[in-house]
Amino acid sequence: MKVLLIGSGGREHALAWKLAESPRLTKLYAAPGNPGMEKTARLAPLEATDLGEIVAFAARESVDLVVVGPEAPLALGLADRLKEEGIPCFGPGAKGALLESSKKFAKDFMTRHGIPTAAYRAFASNGDAKRYIGSLPKEPIVIKADGLAQGKGVVVAENLEDALAALDAMMSGRFGEAGREVVVEECMTGEEVSLLTFTDGKTILPMLPVQDHKRVGEGDTGPNTGGMGTYAPVSAFSPEVAEEVDARILRPLQNALRQEDLDYRGCLYIGLMLTPEGPKVVEFNARFGDPETQVLMPLLKTDLLDVAYACAKGDLAGQTLEWRPEKAVCVVMASSGYPGEYLTGYSIREKSVSEDLTQNSWVFHAGTARNAQGELVTAGGRVLGVAARGKTLEEALARSYGRVESVEFEGRVFRRDIAHREMKRQ
Repeated sequence: MKVLLIGSGGREHALAWKLAESPRLTKLYAAPGNPGMEKTARLAPLEATDLGEIVAFAARESVDLVVVGPEAPLALGLADRLKEEGIPCFGPGAKGALLESSKKFAKDFMTRHGIPTAAYRAFASNGDAKRYIGSLPKEPIVIKADGLAQGKGVVVAENLEDALAALDAMMSGRFGEAGREVVVEECMTGEEVSLLTFTDGKTILPMLPVQDHKRVGEGDTGPNTGGMGTYAPVSAFSPEVAEEVDARILRPLQNALRQEDLDYRGCLYIGLMLTPEGPKVVEFNARFGDPETQVLMPLLKTDLLDVAYACAKGDLAGQTLEWRPEKAVCVVMASSGYPGEYLTGYSIREKSVSEDLTQNSWVFHAGTARNAQGELVTAGGRVLGVAARGKTLEEALARSYGRVESVEFEGRVFRRDIAHREMKRQ
């Protein structure tokens, strides 16, 4: 099979690495891809949001499956355009992508179908939102830009002053059209878990639970980021919790997709909060999470191409997922200053590593490029995701941080406490 993978980040590098393992794969294209994918894919210089060029390329190259990594082309309707041309796509149409591209749509959707989530109100008026926030009995207050804001449109305000400032920033154009409307939510407490699922709109297959570290600083301090590291599986997601999530969230969600005729074929990411009242949905994403994908792919034994193609063809029923009985960790190496302003163009160097690390760890490229001399350089806020697996969490952590120490670039920053909650539980 010929596969076209859309995207250029760490998520897409991990997907490319896993797709390349499939005996069914004959050719893998990545558009636009990144230097880390050069060994497994042919890079095609196409922008992820240039729908016409992508569809034309897929038709010209007789692509059998398109796998979409980022959310923007999905929200723009790439899957719909491909469907019109008869090209199978792993990724929902624009209507299904609304579960991520509109916070208000997602919250209303959950309310209609009895899926537990935080209490909320949506506003298109700054004044109305401010009056509502001022009436709330307790803090902190969660404020979300309604549209896509590259994972940065959520503020957990510790006090009224911060909440009003966040509201002004969003609705005055900081996130463009994404902040034209906002959703104000109660702040839920508990363990946060990412549960990614495969679905063809009729069947939902959950993957292993993952925990991300959103804050930039150790001890979960500083501003939110796109994710500074992950580990899987998560012991807080016990068999009892899994049963409750299946009954209260997955089954109602499966029925809701059918009832609302959402032709959803791809990965549906469910952000969960394990609250004292039970699991509740924080948010949906219409694609694989990043950096959750970097720990899930090394643990997945099942052929990813088989499952992705089954989703795209609407044939997921009967498919099963097999996982390695191990632990996995991903540590994100970022540019100094991220998620604020940062510089790029610094040379990336890696020292030679042991055979143990070569076989059990992976450096997934997130924000890298080649300069005019062909050297690998930094080109983003999150530069690399260093993933590793092991029989124990301690072993996976030692391998991941061991590989991190082998990689050097000016201004590199990373958290040294990834999986700290899991270590305390153990």
